[in-house]
Amino acid sequence: MNLSGLSYKQKSEFYEFMCSFVTENRKQRIEEVSKLRTRFLTVVLEDIYQSHNASAVLRTCDCFGIQDVHIIENKNKYNVNPDVALGSSDWLTLHRYNYKDFNTYNCLNNLKKQGYSIIAASPHKNDCSLEELDISRKTAIIFGTEKSGLSESAIELSDGFVKIPMYGFTESFNISVSAAITLYSLTSRLRKSNVLWQLNKEELLDIKIDWVKNTVKSSEMIEKQYFAEASK
Repeated sequence: MNLSGLSYKQKSEFYEFMCSFVTENRKQRIEEVSKLRTRFLTVVLEDIYQSHNASAVLRTCDCFGIQDVHIIENKNKYNVNPDVALGSSDWLTLHRYNYKDFNTYNCLNNLKKQGYSIIAASPHKNDCSLEELDISRKTAIIFGTEKSGLSESAIELSDGFVKIPMYGFTESFNISVSAAITLYSLTSRLRKSNVLWQLNKEELLDIKIDWVKNTVKSSEMIEKQYFAEASK
């Protein structure tokens, strides 16, 4: 069943029906966590090939309330390690770009059309610190592969650059650590600001439906039966 064609009222009724199959504690948890989710800040991963780091980033995004992760697969397939991700991908919306030659271009331009400013997590001559980064507009932070960093296309399409201060001999953090530091700093600033970073009520309901469906066993069968009865 395609829920996108339903009214808000119809989806609300379906959500309450699905919640009858979960405990009150689980429903309460879904309600609480969904209110802290954001799409104002999103993450883009370009060609990450180490599954443990890729999976750790998903876990970090979930923990900091980032709902969308955009995955660019140019040369490397993005694999999730369940022992590291710990089910975090079940609560995120993953967008994969792996069907054309110019996946980086398609992903970043798609985000720009949605109003996102593309910020590369990479030292650059025009970079700024995490504390200096403007968070007043929708922002997509793009991280590159551990070995070679971001592609030339990603650099060219970026609207700005952000760096994490380092004081040791090592030149960089690995991607999972970089993502954790970056998201901690930016989400902390965002939640203390006057920016309207929360999901709107339609987005909120859609995500809650996805989450309760992920929780309920045989949810697809239950959903089909529900709408079959409703259409009579």
